[in-house]
Amino acid sequence: MTEAFWSALDSLVAEHEIVIDRPKGTPHPRFSQYIYPMDYGFLKGTASMDGEGIDVYLGSLPGRRLDAILVTVDLLKGDSEIKLLLGLTAEEKQSLLGFHNASQWMKGMLVERGDGR
Repeated sequence: MTEAFWSALDSLVAEHEIVIDRPKGTPHPRFSQYIYPMDYGFLKGTASMDGEGIDVYLGSLPGRRLDAILVTVDLLKGDSEIKLLLGLTAEEKQSLLGFHNASQWMKGMLVERGDGR
């Protein structure tokens, strides 16, 4: 069952264009004290809880392998989402987790694929 979940996410990534609208090092549009630690964007033609495309973070590893997701709760927006992590090193994952837990209003939890791929 777990592999079917990850396989479905792999299909979304393969079938939809990745659009980076917040490059690494840029500030959050509403909260300028938060700087994106890596490229952030979405899968074009998909939808998430906030009505926008499914969120994606791109790390420095080649191949853009999906091996984790970040589950977030945003108390200001009153929603929760998943963010697909593509090609992130272990250090980048921890940096991203810290980024999403730096505010009292946003909390994130890392879920790793764990299938040895």
